[in-house]
Amino acid sequence: MKSKKLHTVLYVILAVYGVISVLPFVWMVLSSFKLNQEIMSVTASFFPQNPTFHNYPYVFQRFKFLTFFKNSVFLAVTRTALVIYTSSLCGYVLAKHTFRGRDLIFGWILATMMIPWPVTIIPMYSLMLSFGWLNSYLAIIVPSLLSGFGIFLMRQFIKGIPDDLVEAGRIDGASEFYIFHRVILPLCVNALAAVAIFHFLWYWEDFLWPFLVLQDDSKQVLAVGLQLFSQRYGTDFGGLFAATTMGIVPVLLVYIIFQKRFIEGMTMTGIKG
Repeated sequence: MKSKKLHTVLYVILAVYGVISVLPFVWMVLSSFKLNQEIMSVTASFFPQNPTFHNYPYVFQRFKFLTFFKNSVFLAVTRTALVIYTSSLCGYVLAKHTFRGRDLIFGWILATMMIPWPVTIIPMYSLMLSFGWLNSYLAIIVPSLLSGFGIFLMRQFIKGIPDDLVEAGRIDGASEFYIFHRVILPLCVNALAAVAIFHFLWYWEDFLWPFLVLQDDSKQVLAVGLQLFSQRYGTDFGGLFAATTMGIVPVLLVYIIFQKRFIEGMTMTGIKG
């Protein structure tokens, strides 16, 4: 009886927390159908009094939304695809191969997860400057090739795959790359989905690094481009909310499509290893 009451209380708390978390998002979407005068009004209501689609065409007419959107899609998809492959490859090596210094290397990888990313900005920027990669997508993509978090997740998942499958492939004369691509990867779909969702979300909302290394507006990403709605004499909140609403659609689609595999991947990654 106590257990049921406890579960009921927990569900109520989670429901309240969920409503509080979603409420600002709902308000933003509804406000994208308001004019600035209504948004800034002292007597503004939660729901639009005079709904209008004015802000959405305005975003395309006066703002380089499609350019920023395409740049964000290209960079997020490219970086996510690369980090999925490198994370699974490194995870396979660390999980299924025995060599001197393996645990030390894995320890260093875990240590990188404890270093705040802003600490690395200055040395990373200096490297990009010395390579001549500023204002180039190489400065965005190359630093994203390896992810300590992704390697950790894939290593934990692959470690739970029976060694007999790998040994059988080796006995049959298969190369390590063949075993990795034809035996290991097909079994890691759920873990790959988890890594993909996490990193796609991080890369999609990445603001500071693209802001620092990309000077050309035609190469800039949506997260940085949204600041153009804030001008010297005020902020166009209607256009900002409309652009932000459209900007979060890819993230929602990715999560909805891979939600089941994401949950299974995170669950199995926590159990295995």
